[in-house]
Amino acid sequence: MSDVRVIIQRDSEREERTVTTGTTAAELFAGERSIIAARVAGELKDLAYEVKDGEEVEPVEISSTDGLNILRHSTAHVMAQAVQELFPEAKLGIGPPVKDGFYYDFDVERPFTPEDLKAIEKKMQEIQKRGQRFSRRVVTDEAAREELASEPYKLELIGIKGSASTDDGADVEVGAGELTIYDNLDAKTGDLCWKDLCRGPHLPTTRNIPAFKLMRNAAAYWRGSEKNPMLQRIYGTAWPSKEELKAHLDFLIEAEKRDHRKLGSELDLFSIPEQIGSGLAVFHPKGGVVRRVMEDYSRRRHEEEGYEFVYTPHATKGKLFETSGHLDWYADGMYPPMQLDEGVDYYLKPMNCPMHNLIFDARGRSYRELPLRLFEFGTVYRYEKSGVVHGLTRARGFTQDDAHIYCTREQMADELDKTLTFVLNLLRDYGLTDFYLELSTKDPEKFVGSDEAWEEATETLRQVAEKQGLPLVPDPGGAAFYGPKISVQTKDAIGRTWQMSTVQLDFNLPERFDLEYTGPDGSKQRPVMIHRALFGSIERFFAVLLEHYAGAFPAWLAPVQAVGIPIGDAHVEYLEKFAVAAKKKGLRVEVDSSSDRMQKKIRNAQKQKVPFMVIVGDEDMNGGTVSFRYRDGSQENGIAFDDAIAKIEQVVADRVQV
Repeated sequence: MSDVRVIIQRDSEREERTVTTGTTAAELFAGERSIIAARVAGELKDLAYEVKDGEEVEPVEISSTDGLNILRHSTAHVMAQAVQELFPEAKLGIGPPVKDGFYYDFDVERPFTPEDLKAIEKKMQEIQKRGQRFSRRVVTDEAAREELASEPYKLELIGIKGSASTDDGADVEVGAGELTIYDNLDAKTGDLCWKDLCRGPHLPTTRNIPAFKLMRNAAAYWRGSEKNPMLQRIYGTAWPSKEELKAHLDFLIEAEKRDHRKLGSELDLFSIPEQIGSGLAVFHPKGGVVRRVMEDYSRRRHEEEGYEFVYTPHATKGKLFETSGHLDWYADGMYPPMQLDEGVDYYLKPMNCPMHNLIFDARGRSYRELPLRLFEFGTVYRYEKSGVVHGLTRARGFTQDDAHIYCTREQMADELDKTLTFVLNLLRDYGLTDFYLELSTKDPEKFVGSDEAWEEATETLRQVAEKQGLPLVPDPGGAAFYGPKISVQTKDAIGRTWQMSTVQLDFNLPERFDLEYTGPDGSKQRPVMIHRALFGSIERFFAVLLEHYAGAFPAWLAPVQAVGIPIGDAHVEYLEKFAVAAKKKGLRVEVDSSSDRMQKKIRNAQKQKVPFMVIVGDEDMNGGTVSFRYRDGSQENGIAFDDAIAKIEQVVADRVQV
């Protein structure tokens, strides 16, 4: 037996170790139960992998991002095995890990029922306890086709080896190199229990799956295309411990309470009528108040920062999007054309930027006008697939708070810095404070312009982002076709991450639209263009705030800031005078003069999450005071009439929560 020298890399620590030929990664990390795989020369490997001389080996812990993906993908295999044991006719689709869990698609005769899911989960528990070994086996394409002849979807995947997409999860099955099948082997006899086409890696055995739960099932098109057969998808979740599973399930319960679609109905804020169509919302009066306040505050802040307001139509001739490149790069996300004016194609606009370019180009521009900051609440339309439309957060029609800034090359860095600072401060005004930044760089398959321009734009954005002192995360290949971008990511009250504002630097659209300004020496020069959406879309931002606050908006955003609750009918008139005086101060105050008992009125106000309940009885009326009851049930009594209005006014002005 010859010696093998390997380097074990743990964070910044490197350990050189000499072992015998045939030593596995499992033996390198013997006794470390949290290690479930290894990364060797940058590639993930099973613990059964035999290390080779000179290799650098990094342990993969189950709680790491890679470890969680391996755990969840392994659990998806166990689920697929359980399904085929219970439903032998089931044909296998794809079973990738996803955020916080996994899914697997099946072609079955009928949809799964809740009872089926219970039976599948019970069978999974049996398989888990058996401790079956996950065993990797390399196969030729021909052998794989022969072994999987009864699995039509797996045969299709073998046919696309080398071009499998991450979008539909096919890349977890087949890559660019060799094909592998993972066998689930009996722990005692080594007999084959089940097998699946898969790239791996996997956990050593099913016993290494600490905690899992099946969540729900849904219909899903094979590989995400509406042209393909409809399959049945089962979603599940898996975690490194039972405690973490419980915490996740508790989190889901809290997230469900905060679901903006549920709150939108309960608080009478908005709806998405079937008669209008999926992804197309209408705002009710109360939701309209919140939206108007959001827009008004944003308008005021933009005016203070030197933006000028523009308005553009909802539809345009297709030639405009040929010039911009959207018809080349973005046609799948656009609604089909309408043929008007004797066969001319018109499109609903998916973006506002081409129209803003026409405004810039409507007359000659001087360097003295730059930077020129054009701002619009512009409604756009994007044809999202029905499977991804989700309330207000993924809609087909929405309004962007869209700005395009035209500046000189010399102004570019300073303008980007001001823009990003403005964006972050405005988000803080709405109560979001926990941020990190993401830098999206060029997609090598989908871009316009020179490599040099992209490199300059990317480096400029990087330097601007780093000045904010926030974590900066790379997003390789995530940029739009015309330029790199910074995305502001924020965490909400329960720790979920949302993408908010984007700032994109663009040398290419000014070139495509032949935009020019006259420089100090009289020469014609090309402006730099900065794309900037702060909310992203008003609808989506509305939904994020609704979930962040669980419907209990701070008073400045609340549709009703205070509701007067009389103890008896004799106190209604006094409260109506209070409401009139408050409205003169610009406050949104109502009086509940219904026939309901006082306690019912309080419950109604609490359900509507009104910040201030203004309660009045004989003592308050005789003393010229009111009493406040807050959303948490606490109370403040005997506040002078004018002082009470002043307090509400101050809370609104300070944009604080009560």
